[in-house]
Amino acid sequence: MKFVFDLDGTICFKGKPIANVIAEAILALQHEGHEAVFASARPIRDMLPVLDKRFHHAYLIGGNGALSSKTGKIVHTHSFTDEQKKTILHLIKKYNATYLIDSEWDYAYTGPATHPILNQVDELKLAKVVTIEEMASFVKILIVEADDMDSMARELEAEDVVVHKHANEKLIDISPANIHKWSALQRIPLSPEEYVAFGNDTNDMTMFQNAAYAVRIGSHPDLEPYADETIPAEGDVEMAIAQKIAELSKRFKTLASQT
Repeated sequence: MKFVFDLDGTICFKGKPIANVIAEAILALQHEGHEAVFASARPIRDMLPVLDKRFHHAYLIGGNGALSSKTGKIVHTHSFTDEQKKTILHLIKKYNATYLIDSEWDYAYTGPATHPILNQVDELKLAKVVTIEEMASFVKILIVEADDMDSMARELEAEDVVVHKHANEKLIDISPANIHKWSALQRIPLSPEEYVAFGNDTNDMTMFQNAAYAVRIGSHPDLEPYADETIPAEGDVEMAIAQKIAELSKRFKTLASQT
């Protein structure tokens, strides 16, 4: 069985690396014969600092599904079309917005130098900061600030792109049309009911909808209809997650042996 883990707010918190207790639980899960997959809103470049190095060669899904990496190499990229780029850049100008735009590896940033999002960007100094004119492709766009974020979000939602507004951040997260975590999981390939999912936010919804079993961390209401159980984001949440990983590892190993 594959176990698919979102990162921020699910198995790592406040931008810090995955706690050792969770990393050890995932390693034990792999020793039981399961496979760990990591699926994040972060681009691949920014997943690496919070992942134990022993997971760097796992199957990684970044940019909410726009990027995939296997054995340390990017194996799939899905970019915005030229028409989508043109529309989004028009709205950026209209709403006087600042942004973080990622290509496959490098990025462009125009937001405040003190914005907290920068704490999660290229911590290992693997990329270049470039202008959008220097970028061959856009794979993920994050609107950092705008004169009217709500109106801009509504206009973006009317376009042929995928828009996420993260629960605890005043950011607009934009992906190319038909790109989400489930679309990326199908490229592994995976079929519905072939994996266990751990997530915490709206961008995990498609992953939850197709999972054999889904564990919600915290209380995001969008995930409630699809979650098989919830771990409250309070107390020693990291230990609770580690224990749940161990429990489900044993449960799904037993089920596999019975089929």
